[in-house]
Amino acid sequence: MVSNPLSSSCFAIDFGTSNTAIARWNAVTGKAELVKLPSLSQQLSSQVPLIPSLVYVEDAAAGKVIAGQTLRDRGLDFANNPRFFKNFKRGIGTDIQGFLPELDGQKISFEQIGSWFLQELITSLEAETGEKLQSLVLTVPVDSFESYRHWLMGIAQSLAVSQISILDEPTAAALGYGAGDQELLLVVDFGGGTIDLSLVQLAANSSPQGFLLKWSNKMLGQSAAQSKNTARVIAKAGDNLGGADIDNWLVDYFATTQSMPKSALTTRLAERLKIKLSGEMEAKEVYFDDETLETYDLSLDRASFENILQKQGFLERLDDLINQVLQQAKRNGVEITDIESVLLVGGSVQIPAVQNWIRQYFDEDKVKNQFQLEAIATGALQVSQSVEIQDFLHHSYGIRYWNRKTNRHDWHPIIKQGQPYPMVQPIELLLGASTPNQTSIELIIGELSTENNTEVYLDGDRLVTRTVATTENLVQPLNDREGARTIAKLEPVGNPGSDRLKILFNIDSNRYLRISVEDLLTQQSLRNNYIVVKLN
Repeated sequence: MVSNPLSSSCFAIDFGTSNTAIARWNAVTGKAELVKLPSLSQQLSSQVPLIPSLVYVEDAAAGKVIAGQTLRDRGLDFANNPRFFKNFKRGIGTDIQGFLPELDGQKISFEQIGSWFLQELITSLEAETGEKLQSLVLTVPVDSFESYRHWLMGIAQSLAVSQISILDEPTAAALGYGAGDQELLLVVDFGGGTIDLSLVQLAANSSPQGFLLKWSNKMLGQSAAQSKNTARVIAKAGDNLGGADIDNWLVDYFATTQSMPKSALTTRLAERLKIKLSGEMEAKEVYFDDETLETYDLSLDRASFENILQKQGFLERLDDLINQVLQQAKRNGVEITDIESVLLVGGSVQIPAVQNWIRQYFDEDKVKNQFQLEAIATGALQVSQSVEIQDFLHHSYGIRYWNRKTNRHDWHPIIKQGQPYPMVQPIELLLGASTPNQTSIELIIGELSTENNTEVYLDGDRLVTRTVATTENLVQPLNDREGARTIAKLEPVGNPGSDRLKILFNIDSNRYLRISVEDLLTQQSLRNNYIVVKLN
């Protein structure tokens, strides 16, 4: 049996679009606490140490970067410099419209920037604490595409850390608020880049599911065989909408009303205004540039701020999300009146319009927001102690086929959104050859979404998003590469007109899509429980 004692070398990282938090398990107090790294952290008035998710590339070829608060202290975030990156998390695993610069002869990607940032965090963490990481928990947005999770898992596997786990951010937040057994919770996680709503229930369960990525550099299918609490995800929905979008809306407003230039500086001032308006009815920011001798004088009241949000359809998007969650919950026998607590997480939940919006659905005594900045990081540490997750798939998955009616490729769903895992019964599919003397059969698996398509793109020096309504499936192929598409060699060759293969699809406790393939002609097993891809 694998033991998992908590120690001071157990950490969790909540990698956020605007800010990142690191939590540490204090073996003396038996509690999780946030870590302040003098070289990277800022100290907010709330006394919650956060690390700005910022990167300045000094030498791309050598992988030398400056990150966090140090970058701001040196004034490297104000210049429109191609070496400065913010909001880069939004671009990881997505198709970007626009381009990224080439620095020091190296092609730059958002994945590379994110890798440098996390590596810098871990290097500073070990240097300033004097400890070697033994256990690390990384959190992910609930609506992240599989490519983002693959990127994060790739980083995890490259680290010299014995035990690494990945946990959905909303579930981590529920644990961070200290919710009790059997409690039904709605977590509203609204940060700099995304908003996620997740309805979870904590319950005692003596039959844990596996979730560890590695232990001593080996993949595990089961965690420690001990009695653990289980967080069951009942419903969830997310949108690529965050505080960074609101900052951009404010910059656009001042550009229109005061001819204010759009820049990293004015974006920073707009962000400060937004934060002040969470506690004040009016806010003002004045900045004098001693180099250009220009003065920036921005002021805004809360009513005007909320009018800007209204014109952007902000509350309508929030309504759409909560309606998705409540509809999913109702299909699972849960009514809105059954929800016992609403937990607010992330810096953007401090906006009064957001708090007023949630109170339209729930009584004020159910809404909790005292741990909005630290709950995810501190809650994530609990997966190293006594929590396992039962979850369901957020996206649908299908296989690509040639649609003769439309004369183009299309997608046939095989696994529906909301499918619990591990699956009890496999899904069966029969396939035949499509051309004479066919020597093999390929199968391309895609992640399907019929929701609005959120595109991430570059607008000058800003990384922003826009939503494009669509009635067609938005598809992200998962195994469309050489060597991954072929599932069976046909010996003898196949011909159209009859079923040739029987395929059983199954999903294990780690979200791996596995297939078993039988040749109906030869009655031979060609693949047995073969891993095709890891699902979201």
